[in-house]
Parts: sequence; structure tokens; C-alpha cells
Amino acid sequence: MRCRLLSFFATQYYDDVVTRRPRYDEPSIQLVAAAGAEVVGILDVTIRDAAATIETVAVLPEHARAGIGTRLLHTALPELERRGPRTLDAWTREDPAANAWYRRSGFQEGHRYLHVYQDWDERDAGLAAPGELGTPVRVFAHAPIEREAQLRARFRRVHVCRQYVRSLG
Repeated sequence: MRCRLLSFFATQYYDDVVTRRPRYDEPSIQLVAAAGAEVVGILDVTIRDAAATIETVAVLPEHARAGIGTRLLHTALPELERRGPRTLDAWTREDPAANAWYRRSGFQEGHRYLHVYQDWDERDAGLAAPGELGTPVRVFAHAPIEREAQLRARFRRVHVCRQYVRSLG
């Protein structure tokens, strides 16, 4: 978890905190890269029929740009091709390094939408809880990309979420 937490800390996914490595219901490929006893990189890919998804790719900051993520991806690709999905996709936000890595790794942008956050001090932003629930303290919502300017004017934390897709086989 140290690898995931430290690698996400400097990105727009800094609050995507998990306390242990996820287990997936569907078939998956879970790889780690190590330097001695230290995990320096991880790659988790799930497989659903004809499509696979990168759930997590993370490299410790002090090992960034050393090709670890690329080596993990290249290790996973033959196994993915053996298992038969036709595409591999991944979702990321606006971090320049992540977007550049996906493009360099043969992915094309497929779709985009917004991740919108309302924090405790933005209660006047207009979001309300249903029924008898009180005022939301924090909200995470998806929104169409066409509403980007409007939502950026209302909320401090709005991210463009991009899907990248790579053909397999």
C-alpha cells in the first residue's frame, strides 16, 4: 500500500485511499515490481469478457520515469492476449505525466467526463441530500464534459476524467 499511497499522493487521485490491495471478483492480473524487499511498482488489470481495464498503475515517486510502469504493462500484455480481451482501457484525470504515459504506451483517448467534488465549505454550491438526510458534508459526482465551465465556476475541485483505450491482439 505504501507504493500506491505515495505514488498517488502527488496526483489528482491523492484521496483515492485504500487500506489494502483490492481483490477482484472478475479474472485479474496483479503484478508488482520490487527493488530488493521494497515494492516500487504495481499494476492491476481486470478482465471482463472482451475488455480489460487497468484498475491501478502506480510507481513510487523516487522510481518514476525509470520505465517500471512500462515494463509492468509489457509483462501484462502477453497474458492479456492469451486470455482473449480485445481492448485494454484505463481511466485517469488531468495529470500530464499519466496522460503522456498512456499516449506513449499506445492508448488513444476514447471518452471523457467530469469528476466533481463538493467539500464541507462549499455547502452553498447547490447540492442537497435526498429525503431526511442532512446537508452533505462531501460529495463526489460525475457530470457531462459539456458542463465543465459552469461546474468549474461553482466548485474548486473539478477534474476531467479520461478513458484511454488500446487494442489488443
